Amino acid sequence: MADHDHIIVGSGINALVAAAMLSAKGQRVLVLERADRFGGCMRTDEITLPGFHHDVMAATFVLFLTSPAHGALGADLARHGLEFCHTPHPTAVLRPDGSSLVLTTDRATNIKAFNAAAAGDGDRHAADVGAIEADAPFLFALLGGELWSWQTAKLLARQAWSRGLRGLAAWIGEALRPSRAWLEAGYASERVQALHAPWVLHTGLTPESAYGSQMGKVIAFALEAAGAPVVKGGASQAVAAFKSLIEANGGQLRDNADVDQVIIENGRTTGVRLADGTTITADNVICSVPPGQLCQRLLRDQTRAVSEKDTAQLKQFRHGRGNFQLHYAIDGSIRWKTAGLENVALVHLANGIDSVSKSANEAERGMMPETPTICVGQPHRLDPSRCPEGKSILWLQIPDAPRVLKGDAAGEIETSGTWDDATREAFADRIEAILARHIDGFSESVMARKAYSPADLEALNINLVGGDPYGGSCALDQFFIWRPFSHTVNNSTSIRNLHHIGASTHPGPGLGGGSGFLLAKRLGA
Repeated sequence: MADHDHIIVGSGINALVAAAMLSAKGQRVLVLERADRFGGCMRTDEITLPGFHHDVMAATFVLFLTSPAHGALGADLARHGLEFCHTPHPTAVLRPDGSSLVLTTDRATNIKAFNAAAAGDGDRHAADVGAIEADAPFLFALLGGELWSWQTAKLLARQAWSRGLRGLAAWIGEALRPSRAWLEAGYASERVQALHAPWVLHTGLTPESAYGSQMGKVIAFALEAAGAPVVKGGASQAVAAFKSLIEANGGQLRDNADVDQVIIENGRTTGVRLADGTTITADNVICSVPPGQLCQRLLRDQTRAVSEKDTAQLKQFRHGRGNFQLHYAIDGSIRWKTAGLENVALVHLANGIDSVSKSANEAERGMMPETPTICVGQPHRLDPSRCPEGKSILWLQIPDAPRVLKGDAAGEIETSGTWDDATREAFADRIEAILARHIDGFSESVMARKAYSPADLEALNINLVGGDPYGGSCALDQFFIWRPFSHTVNNSTSIRNLHHIGASTHPGPGLGGGSGFLLAKRLGA
């Protein structure tokens, strides 16, 4: 008899969701994490000053709150301490000229504000998010469901029957439009365009990427419906709730447990071997890692464990842009020069579609953007426990940093081609200068800052290859049924009882926990 029913390698959101669901059914689960803490990208630390609790990477849990995983586990996690903090103002855009636009969680308010920005834009917003709402059963089954299944086949058949084949083809064609096409054709106001344009970067796409329009509409719908919640006390408190729930179910978690190899015998996995030589057996092994980690590290030297198709497609597998994080401990409040931003969860600093496109293109070419698209979080406004009274926290994410650094688009920062400390701080200075233009007395209010380059993020989490938080490019050829490879089916591998989950697998990146949920259901949860 094996030591465990399931060994899960890694402890990100998908691993924790799978562990919680499987252990709830009485199955013997062991989660193994190579780092000194659980949670993957859910990590909260006092990285600037004592008493300032920063979410180092992932911060906003709208995808989890609206996911089937939360539907299955939310009540149990709440009993184990998971609590969300909200604001009715999830996001806004702030343009270089100081103009802004806020998206609220009230549709009528948004319609009025958008129509004031340009006649008809509010009505178009209502039509766009209303269409997502109307298509939700079909759309979210495609975005988050098991694609290779009779259920999905029947769903597509019903859609073809109700819409007609031409109608279904037209729906798919509309969904495949880039966000630039959607925004330029649909909205007259540059402020409305600028509000939506940066969000496509958070899906691993660009304004010119196929399927960007549909993702933009989905995000607008989700933000309006559920806001941009953060976890009370920080993202690590979500991890603590998962850990408590899994252990209450009889599951086990071990940190500082570096899985060196998955053991394959007679065409099936029998368990794993740790870096210290310890062997642990299991009926199933579930790996929440990128495909390179799985094929080249965990399955190395295993005859026929990696198929010829895997090897060929791994050579073509692309990682996406890197991420850059910048965190501030602030003395006093954030005094925005533009009114109405004080209680917004996430403020994008961007001029519009062209500025977002330019910064993303520069990053994809290996250049530090001349004017990066900046996402500014104010978690203390939702959760005052994050910092001492009278102080503030800023969480900055730059979703268009070069993964492989080749130079500086502005020609101002000298670089050796690596994200060394000097390059990181020089780029942070550029970001800070842009931010300081919009906040009164910003430079004087900064008590401390901490920057993380793409290289720093990979050092924190081996799964963030080159600082890519999306588990690989999310371009259409590496998404849906083609993620991570065109021949993979439903988290399967070449080994029958070896399973692959995580951001590199369908449904893709984010905090929804989708691949962990789908696999757990398939394994009997």
